[in-house]
Amino acid sequence: MWLLFLAFFALLLIGAPIFLALGGASLVDTVFLSNIPDFVVLHRMAGGVDSFPLLAVPFFILAGNLMNTAGITNRIFDFAASAVGWLRGGLGHVNVVASIIFAGMSGTAVADAGGLGNIEIKAMRDHGYDHEFSVGITAASSTIGPIIPPSLPMVVFGVMANVSIGQLFTAGIIPGLVVAAALMLYVSWYARRNGLGHDQSFRWRALGRDFIRAIPALLTPVIIIGGMTTGAFTPTEAAVAACAWALFLGIFLYRSLTFRQFYRITLETIETTASVLIIVGGASLFGWVLTTTRVTEHVAAGLLSITDNPLLLLLIINIILLVVGCFMETIAAISILVPILMPVVNQVGIDPVQFGVVMVLNLMIGLLTPPVGMVLFVLSRVGKLSFDRTVMAVLPFLIPLLIVLVLVSVIPQLTLWLPTMWYR
Repeated sequence: MWLLFLAFFALLLIGAPIFLALGGASLVDTVFLSNIPDFVVLHRMAGGVDSFPLLAVPFFILAGNLMNTAGITNRIFDFAASAVGWLRGGLGHVNVVASIIFAGMSGTAVADAGGLGNIEIKAMRDHGYDHEFSVGITAASSTIGPIIPPSLPMVVFGVMANVSIGQLFTAGIIPGLVVAAALMLYVSWYARRNGLGHDQSFRWRALGRDFIRAIPALLTPVIIIGGMTTGAFTPTEAAVAACAWALFLGIFLYRSLTFRQFYRITLETIETTASVLIIVGGASLFGWVLTTTRVTEHVAAGLLSITDNPLLLLLIINIILLVVGCFMETIAAISILVPILMPVVNQVGIDPVQFGVVMVLNLMIGLLTPPVGMVLFVLSRVGKLSFDRTVMAVLPFLIPLLIVLVLVSVIPQLTLWLPTMWYR
């Protein structure tokens, strides 16, 4: 057991990619210790990615990329500005509302930060907002993307934990809105403390105009969530429908998507999908080795020896996940930790749907923490701010996010009420 983890961390320390660290550490056990035939190893890796629900991954990535390129993000931002830009600290609120809408399309925090971030930071800078505040709220609001459906991390969690992806998607809606409300409360407090005023007056005509322009884009989450909850299609089919709708908007309605752009987007999607699935394949082998060597049983026994109280155990797991999120990419963390933690979660009676949302929220906070926070790197580049200053800009926004994490952990109905109502 110790040799497995020693090999894994040694490979990480020398700079090996995460999938090589997972696969290489697994081979130490399967080849040198257990003498397992090579074809079994290959079968386990291939079986990890041979999953119909995982087909949703490339299609949701493609849909998010298409939305970014087809000019849809500008229409979302304009509508959000008309809706809440009149509040004190208006563009801070616009930042959050735009992320709520875009969350129903992309499914990733990095896509939100990269797609909307440039528009939002520029607009806030032009209106005289503090640059660090602009970058901080943009980073914090991007975490809403993978919580409100669709969500790539939840797809991977659902596959690894054998949990209904539809229920996970539904469970993320209320926590995502609570995160948004917490961030908007922080923006209101910041605006009053720093004497920020209103960026624009409220006008029904402008709201109506921008709403009409944004209707086709706003229909995307309706198609995805509505189709799944009514049983019209599965999460994978919903991802395909989102791509088809984004293509229709970009090619026929807005006429902003060229063949050259589509070719570039396709290559980017293939590259991102390959990086995700190769991690899932390596993690599947790693998880299988952990199970066969009874590591999961030892971890479960160790955690249960501390406490068997579900609430206390969930808070301990939260701390573990927050630490892991500082050092590991989201998909890799989910793929590695789900086989280890799910036996504990099931044994103490924590609902796996609630745990899925808690895990994703933890790892989204990890995207905002150094040294491996991907959103920090994206917004450091987009906002033309040094990495150190970006980290300091984000720190205050971790407070409302951590408060929401505690609420979601101690109040199961925040995640379970909606799935219970829709899937009973």
